[in-house]
Order: sequence, then C-alpha cells, then structure tokens
Amino acid sequence: MIEESPSPFIDIKLRKKLQKYAYRLAKNIKYLNAGTVEFLVDKDRNPYFIEMNTRIQVEHPITEMVTGIDLVKSQILIASGEKLSFAQKDIGIQTHSIECRINAEDPDNNFLPSPGKIEKLILPSGPGVRVDTYIYEGYSVPPYYDSLLMKLITYGRDRQEAIERMKRALEETVIEGVKTTVPFYKELISHPVFLSGRYYVGWLEKYLSKKNNISDENLSVKSRGGKNGK
Repeated sequence: MIEESPSPFIDIKLRKKLQKYAYRLAKNIKYLNAGTVEFLVDKDRNPYFIEMNTRIQVEHPITEMVTGIDLVKSQILIASGEKLSFAQKDIGIQTHSIECRINAEDPDNNFLPSPGKIEKLILPSGPGVRVDTYIYEGYSVPPYYDSLLMKLITYGRDRQEAIERMKRALEETVIEGVKTTVPFYKELISHPVFLSGRYYVGWLEKYLSKKNNISDENLSVKSRGGKNGK
C-alpha cells in the first residue's frame, strides 16, 4: 500500500550487500531488461531472498525518483537492442521517495472495492509531487479490474521532506463519487510507527485489528508496504 526508498531500516553496509546479491543473480542467469529482486530483512538485519519479478513493478516510480533513471524508457531501449547510457557505478541514491497506491476501496469496510462514477477530481501538484494516473472527472470505475486509481509519489532531500510533501499532497487530493484509501493514508502517514521507520510485515494487520477491535484472523487486507527491504 505504501512503498518507500531507500528503506529507513537498511544501513549502507547492508544496502551494498543486497545490491551485490541482486547484481550477481541477474548476471549469473544472463537476465536482460528490467526486473526486481526482492528480499525480506529480519530485526537483526539478516536478509532473506524472496523472489525475482522479471518486469516493471507498480512501485517503480520511487526508484526513478531516487536514482533519476527513467526505468520504462530504459527497458524499451534494451528491448530495442540499444545500450544504456549509464553503468552500475553511475547509479546512486539522490533523494528519498514515498509512494501511496490510491485505490477505489473503502478502508472502513475491510477495503471493500468501491466502483462508481468519479464526480469530482482534484489532483495534487507542486514541488516534489508526482502523480501517475488514468482517471478523470466523470470516469466510471468498473468493478471488473484492479481497484488502483492512481499512484501518488513524493520525493525530497531526505525522508522527513518526502513525508511532509506526502501529507500535503494527500490533503490536496479530492476524489468524490467513490470511496478511496486517501483518508487511510492521511492517518497512516502520521502514525508514530511509520514515522519511526520501524514498521514490519504484519504491523498493518495488527494496527487495523486494534483500531477496528477485531481479531487478526477475521481481518483480510492487502499489505505490501510493510516490507523493510525496499
């Protein structure tokens, strides 16, 4: 639901180790084009390989904002037989970036999908704000597909600036006619656990179960932003 880069939990030493693992994996299987190697990290910063997704992922904008590299353009160039204009040594962390996936779902009703017509739409803008979306005022959200409406991305010189810009962007966002996860993100982005950077896999479920006074077993929610490996 929320992705950020670089991870506030990962130190420079571990980050370099993970980058080395990912690079060796792709090189050894002679992989070409865009892909994502995923790891989980425990509380002692021990990494565990999960999988490799051989495609562009939903959260690719935060990587683009952090590195300054257009990943979509790069993968098209590679597929066309072109060479990249940069080398591995040229890639570094330039900013901090956060992405919120804005879905047509009701966060007060176990994130039930909320299809319908968008009656009013105001998108955020300003320094450090990026919006990737296809929706427009008058658009009818169908019940047949993924409920993702837009990706709201902010970036700044550090994590605090990226968070403050996300708070502002969420306040500016207006989507009427369907239920969305915007109110939930406003709440989550200011939560002490998120602000501390010590969130973890499963934290969101525990937070929601406590908030709604229901058991974990009766709660089913999509939680992707809790991974400390991004």
